Amino acid sequence: MNQWVVVVGGTNMDVVARSAGPLVAATSNPGHTRISPGGVGRNVAACLGLLGAPVRLVSAVGQDAFGDEALRVTAACGVDVGAVRRVPGAATGTYTAVLDHHGELVSAVSDMAVVDALELDTLHLGDAALVVVDGNLAPAQVAKVRAAAADAGVPVALEPVSVAKAARLSGEVQELFLVTPNSDEVGALVGRPHDPWSAVHDLWDRGVEHVWLREGARGSYVCRENARPVHLPAIAVDVVDVTGAGDAMLAGWIAAWLRGADPVEAAREGHRAAAATITSPHTVRPDLAEAMSALEPPTPREVTDVDDHVRGA
Repeated sequence: MNQWVVVVGGTNMDVVARSAGPLVAATSNPGHTRISPGGVGRNVAACLGLLGAPVRLVSAVGQDAFGDEALRVTAACGVDVGAVRRVPGAATGTYTAVLDHHGELVSAVSDMAVVDALELDTLHLGDAALVVVDGNLAPAQVAKVRAAAADAGVPVALEPVSVAKAARLSGEVQELFLVTPNSDEVGALVGRPHDPWSAVHDLWDRGVEHVWLREGARGSYVCRENARPVHLPAIAVDVVDVTGAGDAMLAGWIAAWLRGADPVEAAREGHRAAAATITSPHTVRPDLAEAMSALEPPTPREVTDVDDHVRGA
């Protein structure tokens, strides 16, 4: 089987500010700021590279210092960045986040306009085992990726990114291998807000093979048709910074799946990757594989109904 993972999505610089004490709204708060490469697609690719998976990033950045730095750091993680487009006159995307003193996200602004310049007419998938698409892509771009993957016989995984971006991609959620929303995003994908279990069934009806509902501190749910959903609790760790945890989680799943793990076992590895990431100040933890090895994976258990379980959590 081909082993390359092709990740198609955003690359940007993260500007993350964390308050030193309890955050007070509508005023200046003491704290500290860090700037580092980010972007959902880039983060997933970088984590995969650090976990030893052959990975190629298809993305777009500006011809600026931010773009130079993002590509340098990403390549150092073991990622093939030869397919990243440098867009003349464009600025590399940015993600600006504010965290409270516990490291939890309060608010964020994503400026990913450069991704709209990403051209996907010659996407090379002949050596790919999996294509990963992040929700920063426009629907027309996702359609091109899906068509190329179908022609090559390569499965596709979709990370919706946010409720707003999930909603605009509703028409492209067809015949996918894996979708990784939270309970709000899964409703946005199919137009069923506040009803995650019915939304999961709708995704199965659309030909989605695996739905992995990821609920942060409430853990995650591996949902496969004709099987009871499986809940995995979050690994208890001291939170430093939640930025990038979901991206590492997906990378951990994919790396395990490439090694032959089933979806539940892959999800357990994903939880270890997420827990290792939130205990670090880095969006992509440089020692990710080593940090994961020091954590015990969560114990899965079957649940009857995701909808009831999420609401009761």
